[in-house]
Amino acid sequence: MTIMLTGGAGFIGSHMAAYLLQNHIDFIVVDNLSNSTLSNIEVLNKHFKTNIVFEYADIRDKEKMRNIFSRHEIDSIVHFASLKSVSDSFVNQQLYEDNNVTGSKILFDLLKEFKIPKFIFSSSACVYGLPESLPINETHPLSAINPYGKNKIDIESLIQKDLYFHENCSTKILRYFNPVGAFNDGIIGEIPKGVPSNLMPYLLGVVNKVYPILNVFGGDYNTPDGTAIRDYIHIMDLIHAHYLALSNNENGVKIYNVGTGKGLSVMDIIKAFEMISNKKVPYEIKPRRNGDVAVCFADSSKIKNELGWSANHSIEKMCIDAFNFSKNIDNFF
Repeated sequence: MTIMLTGGAGFIGSHMAAYLLQNHIDFIVVDNLSNSTLSNIEVLNKHFKTNIVFEYADIRDKEKMRNIFSRHEIDSIVHFASLKSVSDSFVNQQLYEDNNVTGSKILFDLLKEFKIPKFIFSSSACVYGLPESLPINETHPLSAINPYGKNKIDIESLIQKDLYFHENCSTKILRYFNPVGAFNDGIIGEIPKGVPSNLMPYLLGVVNKVYPILNVFGGDYNTPDGTAIRDYIHIMDLIHAHYLALSNNENGVKIYNVGTGKGLSVMDIIKAFEMISNKKVPYEIKPRRNGDVAVCFADSSKIKNELGWSANHSIEKMCIDAFNFSKNIDNFF
C-alpha cells in the first residue's frame, strides 16, 4: 500500500504522516506549501530516522500530478489539500473556489485515470451551516454560510455524482469538527502561516507573547457563557479515523462525522488551558465573525458503529500536547 497525502505538509496531513510512519505504511506527501511549511516533515524525518518522499506540486497542475502518479504505485489517496480559513474565504472567494474545488476536480480526473481503489476526502462540519438540530448527524441538511463550507459541499457533490466513487472505489468522506492538540506530546503540531484564524494556535500565540490578547469573537451567543460552542477533537483521534477508513475495503461512498459529541465553549477552552499550563490567558470579547455559528457538535455514532472508531483524548490532553509543541520549537510563530 502506498498512500498519497495531498496537503501532507499541513497540520492534519503531517499528523497522518506521523501515524503512517509509526505503523510502517508507505506513503508520499504532495504539497505546494502555500498553506504550510516543511517544518513538521523535517522533524518527522529526524524523529523516525527516515526520509519522507515529498513531491512539491500544486494539485491544479495536471501534468505534474500525472507525472507523480506515473512514478509511484499509488493505491490510496487521502485528500487534505485545501485553503481553509473561513474568514479569508470571504475575501478571496475565487481563489478558494479555484484551489479547493477545481483542484479537487483535477485530482479526481487523475484518480480515475490511474484507477485508484481507495479515496478519503477531508471535509468539514462547515457543510452543515446553521444547525437545525443537535447533535448533528450525517443526514442533517447541507447549507454552508461561508465560501469555505460551500467549497466542501461542492467537492462532496462532485464525489456523489461520479459513478467511479460508488462502483470502483472505497470512498470515505470525513466531516471534521475542530481538531486541536499535537502528535506524541508535541513533537509536531499546528504551525500557523500568518495570523492564525483558529482558536488554539492564536491562544498559544498569546501565551507565548506573540499577540497581546486573545480575541474572543462573540460574547452574546445563546450559550451558557455567551461564547461559541464547538466540538474539539484531538488530532490523533481524528487521524485514527482516517486509518480505520483506509482499512475498510467496501466499495461505495460513505460519509462520517468525526467529533467527540461534546460541545465546549471558547471560555471552556481558555479555562482548561489555564489549568494545565498554569498560565493566565488575557482575552477580550469582540463582535461576532461573519460565517460563524453559535453551537456545533457532532453525532458520531455512525463511524463508531460502522468502523469501530471513538474519541479517546480529553480536552486537557489536547491542551497539554498543543502547549508542549508550542514550547518545543523556537520559531513557532
